[in-house]
Amino acid sequence: MGRDNLIYCGIDSAERHHDVALVDDTGQLRAKRRISDDAAGYRLLLDLLAEYGDTEVEPIPIAIETTRGLLVAVLRTGKRKVFAVNPMAAARYRDRHGVSRKKSDPGDALVLANILRTDMAMHRPLPADTELARTIAVLARAQQDATWNRQQMSNQLRSLLREYYPAALDAFADWKNGLCRPEAREILKLAPTPARATQATRAQLRSALKRAGRSRGIEAEADRLREVFRGDYAHQPPLVEAALGKQMLALLRQLDAACAAADELAEAVEEAFLQHPDADVLLSFPGLGIQLGARVLAEIGDDRDRFADARGLKAYAGSAPITRASGKKHYVGRRVVKNDRLNHAGYLWAFSAIKASEGAGAHYRRRREHGDWHAQAQRHLFNRMLGQLYHCIQSGELFEEHLAFPSSLAVAA
Repeated sequence: MGRDNLIYCGIDSAERHHDVALVDDTGQLRAKRRISDDAAGYRLLLDLLAEYGDTEVEPIPIAIETTRGLLVAVLRTGKRKVFAVNPMAAARYRDRHGVSRKKSDPGDALVLANILRTDMAMHRPLPADTELARTIAVLARAQQDATWNRQQMSNQLRSLLREYYPAALDAFADWKNGLCRPEAREILKLAPTPARATQATRAQLRSALKRAGRSRGIEAEADRLREVFRGDYAHQPPLVEAALGKQMLALLRQLDAACAAADELAEAVEEAFLQHPDADVLLSFPGLGIQLGARVLAEIGDDRDRFADARGLKAYAGSAPITRASGKKHYVGRRVVKNDRLNHAGYLWAFSAIKASEGAGAHYRRRREHGDWHAQAQRHLFNRMLGQLYHCIQSGELFEEHLAFPSSLAVAA
């Protein structure tokens, strides 16, 4: 049947089923269904939408509280606009329809449909990113999570070693990445307790270093490790030390898995990221390498119409300040609501760019001289470079230092 009135759809998703509500532009409930979370349920939903006038040319807009899952993937095919409504925002809308604070899944679907009916212009549809960009987003976020998990496991292992094995911490103190290095993990497997470490021979230490992939300075490193392990340290009782050694080996296996996952995902990210047309633009910026550039691309996507201007991107990243004004009170501060992953990548980007770019370093120092704290100066630098990135991606131009950070003489000229 044709669509005499505009139709809006709201879906309240759950693990095993989804509640669907359709309303027209007068607010009247036209249909409601509960569908299963499988292919049959998705077909039922598409048939229901088609019954109320959904076409490829004029699809019915849909509001849902998630951006992930098979249901969202099915709905995003074609030109359909899918709006991911924040659950907190949906809860605020619910209070408009009643004060009893009652909640139900069918009622939430109706609320979501009415959000589109009344305030669709105030919400942003999911971006029309390419399949490659969405692939990079999955891999980059997974690699970022794996990196955080690896650091968490490393911190737990370090905390445990402090309780009974300070010699190991001293032995690996000068190594970059510390306990995450293959050499450190192999040494700990060889000598899980201080007692075992003092008995380790030079040949055993050399073999452990070779198993970890080390090829240079093995003799000197084995001698240094042997000297550290035979130093004067306090000890736990023998039985307690042995038990702590077993606990350490269990944590070490988890750290091994975390390191392997992070490395494998890093390789997958690099392979996918270098295939994207925007990779050259991102890599032209100082401080952005493959992994960090992939994280930035994963969060901003490649939909050129996603942000109306650079200010929208800066607000999304949380680098642009926010102003709160009420009466005689006026406050300018940092944003709390933002894309946390992009904001985290931005601080790493700015930190690297300070030394990689002469102009970026000068900009940071100038902000510090004006009274900014370190984090404030970094955020200001990230905000500026994000605007430059927006321009370069939109125009397809590579970053140029003398244009991004012109010298005082060039400005005067």
